Amino acid sequence: MFALRPLSNAASRRISKATVRAFAAAPSDEPLLKTALNSLHLELGGDMVPFAGYELPVLYKGENGGVMKEHLWCREEGKAALFDVSHMGQIKWHGKDRVKFIEKMVVGDVGGLSPGNGLLSMITNENGGILDDTVICNYEDYVFMVVNGACKHSDIAHFLKHLDDFDGDVAMEYLEESMQLLALQGPGAAAAIAKLLPTDFDLVNMGFMSGCETTIGGIEGCRLTRCGYTGEDGFELAMPSEYAEDIALKLLSDPSVNQTGLGARDSLRLEAGLCLYGNDLDETTTPIEGVLGWTLGGPKGRRRLEGGFTGADKMLKPDGKFIPVTRKRVGIMGMKAPAREHTEIYDASGEKMIGEVTSGTFSPSLKRPIAMGYVETFSAKAGTDICLKIRNKMQKASVTKMPFVPSNYYRKP
Repeated sequence: MFALRPLSNAASRRISKATVRAFAAAPSDEPLLKTALNSLHLELGGDMVPFAGYELPVLYKGENGGVMKEHLWCREEGKAALFDVSHMGQIKWHGKDRVKFIEKMVVGDVGGLSPGNGLLSMITNENGGILDDTVICNYEDYVFMVVNGACKHSDIAHFLKHLDDFDGDVAMEYLEESMQLLALQGPGAAAAIAKLLPTDFDLVNMGFMSGCETTIGGIEGCRLTRCGYTGEDGFELAMPSEYAEDIALKLLSDPSVNQTGLGARDSLRLEAGLCLYGNDLDETTTPIEGVLGWTLGGPKGRRRLEGGFTGADKMLKPDGKFIPVTRKRVGIMGMKAPAREHTEIYDASGEKMIGEVTSGTFSPSLKRPIAMGYVETFSAKAGTDICLKIRNKMQKASVTKMPFVPSNYYRKP
């Protein structure tokens, strides 16, 4: 683990205020939906904001609350952060041709997944643009998919459109609000969740990006997946809505577990070099531009050679190699002030605009600003000097590799 040093009160206030502004979306006439944990969030001091059509906590007030403290807690040895991510969409796919259909929708090798194993993939359109990113896990008699909350309804409409033209046995089951989703993340996540699992559950041999059906806290009908959005070891827990608060309270009764809001979730994922859909990925961006070509597999892999997914011809040559792109997603460091979304990126001379920042923050772990964005391909190499136009002034920076902090995903012994 890298060293964690406390920030000044001024730095903490700066990141908290910026985060609240970022998550406070424009007013909408649509009433906000509430997860099954809404009352609990309020009891715990949640600062509630609109996000993806839901009312969710951006941070919590209290001794261990605030974006900075919540963020650093998740990175600390022996501790874990608990997130409510029930706004996300949960879908089960049934039918003997389910994999065949899903592989028309996403770029990943779903057919190559053995039961209990999963992967991150991209849902693409006819132009190869990313409609959403999704975590997919294969089970014996169905495939389980989690999609982003802000995209779930458009994803479902996209699937339904293609289902109309699909000649095969497949059925989509959208779980709506019947199931809730929690994320437990951090070096202490395995120890914390182990207390709620059956005594014979083998966490040691549960690899990253694998999942299973199990009881959690004695509750039947739950699902556990070892994955996450922070760069740390962790799990996503799906459970029937009526038991979500009970399971959350059992986890929070462990002194190593801290309730954590959207603000820290965003800064944690950015430190880990992970994308936020709508900022770093959208329907005009291909997986190759997003430096997510690895989700298609290797150059000799089945998906690269066969294609078959929507938009494959826009990113793959007949031999499976990638069609060259004119821009790429990169990490950025070296600037003195945080560079927020839409900050213009220039070459080292400060004369030619070469791209734009898509995500940026002050890194609580590194105690310095970090950002990611897109630049013209010739400027995408790590170490390339660039300039950022921040508050109408040019600041020197450089392209850097991601993740910004070391990843600590679990590896089986």
